[in-house]
Amino acid sequence: MNERLVVVALVGRVVVLFSLLMCVPLGFAVWHEDPAQIAFVQSIAFSVALGLAMTLPMRRHRRELQLRDGFILVVLTWVVLPAIGSLPLWLAIEGLSFTDAYFEAMSGFTTTGATVLVRLDALPVSINVWRCFMSFIGGLGIVVLAVAILPLLGVGGTQMFKAESAGPMKDTKLTPRIAETARGLWGVYFGAALMCVLVFRMAGMSWDDAFMHMCTTVSAGGFSPYDASFAHWNSPLIEAAAIVFMLAAGVSWALYFVALRQRSLNALWSSIELRAYLLVVLATVVVVTIYLDVNEVYPDLVTSLRQAAFHVVSIATTTGFANTDYGQWPAFVPWLMLLVGCFATCAGSTGGGVKMVRMLLLLKQSRRELVRIAHPNVVNPVVLAGALVPPRVMQSVIAFMMMYGATLVSLTMLLLFSGLDVVTAFTALVACLNNIGPGLGTVGPAGNFQALSDFQTWVCTAAMLLGRLELLSVLVLFTPQFWRR
Repeated sequence: MNERLVVVALVGRVVVLFSLLMCVPLGFAVWHEDPAQIAFVQSIAFSVALGLAMTLPMRRHRRELQLRDGFILVVLTWVVLPAIGSLPLWLAIEGLSFTDAYFEAMSGFTTTGATVLVRLDALPVSINVWRCFMSFIGGLGIVVLAVAILPLLGVGGTQMFKAESAGPMKDTKLTPRIAETARGLWGVYFGAALMCVLVFRMAGMSWDDAFMHMCTTVSAGGFSPYDASFAHWNSPLIEAAAIVFMLAAGVSWALYFVALRQRSLNALWSSIELRAYLLVVLATVVVVTIYLDVNEVYPDLVTSLRQAAFHVVSIATTTGFANTDYGQWPAFVPWLMLLVGCFATCAGSTGGGVKMVRMLLLLKQSRRELVRIAHPNVVNPVVLAGALVPPRVMQSVIAFMMMYGATLVSLTMLLLFSGLDVVTAFTALVACLNNIGPGLGTVGPAGNFQALSDFQTWVCTAAMLLGRLELLSVLVLFTPQFWRR
């Protein structure tokens, strides 16, 4: 029992840290003198008290985390923090249910960008800042943040980092110490954030808007303080800036870290996954541009290219920004963009989906099996970037894809059972499981998730959590073998 209480105590410490992060939107509330100040003060007080109550009873118990503890800690953290993050929304927005507030907070933390809120322009500035800042926090993971700056936890961080990190090859260390790795990643992340906010400001945004959209661009979050999203400005320059930073967010932050340490771009260019990611995005932009132009959706090729580039990059990187209702485009285009959004981003990026490296490995494994059929005795191992892929990695990839398909089908059937139409149900699950944001139908770019029932909202909330923690980190908790000593 004490072993599990130690994990609860660690979550309590993360909750206390998290309560301090609410001082950022509180500062905006004080500066703008908006009425949400009291909601943030109450939320901070409650979360500090809760965190201390979880921590103090076990303050004298210290032990090294086991791998199993790391999974429990990560899942608990990602369940508890959205509940804490939902408090200011619940207290400040009149008529908002806890279900919808929790969905909004989970959407922020998982960088999904799906929303149940309307009239965003009328919300207090601090509430919109908090929605966007939650995406920024969730970008590389609140657990990695805790490992990076809270050595006072008194436990090893390796298990938490493994459970939190995205991708099939998460055992590779960038530095000898995991805390140093986490600090390095966050250093790169904050550097990109600073560049992004300055570029948005120079492109024409106000400082408030630049900060909020920076939070949801580098994190591939997709939240905006405006119902019209980027159509609020109708600026090709701002859209171009967003495209650059959305593309950057879809690349592994570890690659940036290595490139900076080596003071060379070779680490980026030599990445097969990165080249495949850029090739897929570029090819999709070309196909969508031609398709829009041939079908005369827009009056000229330049406008078609502008719209195609912005929306393909937005959906492919699972950011989810929009400046028009692309759900009204010929059906092939939005479905193609959703498909690309399921796999395009690199492992270790802030984007969602199954990740490009898994798709590359699956393609190589498929080719291997086809060769084996023709030549049963040939030795044809799976090789990626000149290195043999261990069988354990391939088994993990195949297991992940099987669980991904089973989860997508099962949760879609739940939504269909609840009464949703097939387009809304399927694309809502695709959007949530891959942390894309908007789907099609009722939950398309011109609508949102507000129309869903509480049951449907909780299903989508669970899908966002599963997608953010890459399925297996959560589903392993439901196996009897996990709980056996």
